Amino acid sequence: MPRGIDHIVHAVRDLDAAAALYRGLGFTVGSRNRHSWGTHNHIVQLPGFFIELLTLAEPDKLGSDGFSQLFGAYNRDFLKSHEGLSLLILESRDAEADEKDFRAAGIAGSEVMRFEREGRRPDGSPVKLGFSLAFADDTLAPQIHFATCQQRYPENFWNPAFQKHANGASGIADVVAVADEPEGHRAFMQNFTGGEAARTDNGFTIATSRGTIEMTTPAAFTRRFGVAAPDVTRGARLAAIRFTVADASLLQNVPELAGIAGLYEGNAAVIGADDAIGAVIVFESAR
Repeated sequence: MPRGIDHIVHAVRDLDAAAALYRGLGFTVGSRNRHSWGTHNHIVQLPGFFIELLTLAEPDKLGSDGFSQLFGAYNRDFLKSHEGLSLLILESRDAEADEKDFRAAGIAGSEVMRFEREGRRPDGSPVKLGFSLAFADDTLAPQIHFATCQQRYPENFWNPAFQKHANGASGIADVVAVADEPEGHRAFMQNFTGGEAARTDNGFTIATSRGTIEMTTPAAFTRRFGVAAPDVTRGARLAAIRFTVADASLLQNVPELAGIAGLYEGNAAVIGADDAIGAVIVFESAR
């Protein structure tokens, strides 16, 4: 079974502004969290998937450890050029096994890395959170980092109360990446996901146990969504997150989305990168 989409990192320079954006779009946004290597984040949860709004708030805390380099310093350098979607992370039941798979395929980016932090329940009580990550490296996509994530205490992380959103978003449909030559990334993506790629007219898709991963050309992306794709002169980029909406009427009630092409008519509501801090956010009715 292909590894499902676990979460995606939306790297930003102003974390407060990003949290305000997502709240304005009708999402429930968690409290600010801090990592020991200097990054801060806010979490937006959906069932089995979350968006990690992230910035490097304390660069003086960066060290030589793996998280400082592969997570903190990478996002620091990413943000020097642009904001947007920087990491694609798949779910893992066994990060050690994932690392072995990645090494056998020649795509391993690190040994398994582990960290823990304190979280908070809705009532404010503290809980222990822990994660193990295995990174993979697509040498043709230096503008994207890839990893799998194993939750050590999933019962303390996932919370239905955080997964209810005023915009009606009910799940992740797919993540869309763009590249001048999508075919060059097929072998890596198959090894990373553990799934088979299906050819499309302009690239390929891989269906996972949670959401689809699509790789397409910038021109095809613009034709499909009507907005500009990110710059791929330095390699492939993560471009868009597409959400399913269980109740389209809820989305219509979000003031900031007033006037966007009616989801109620079966059309996608698309928030372009200029309005969504470097990412493209798409809402579509669940079918």
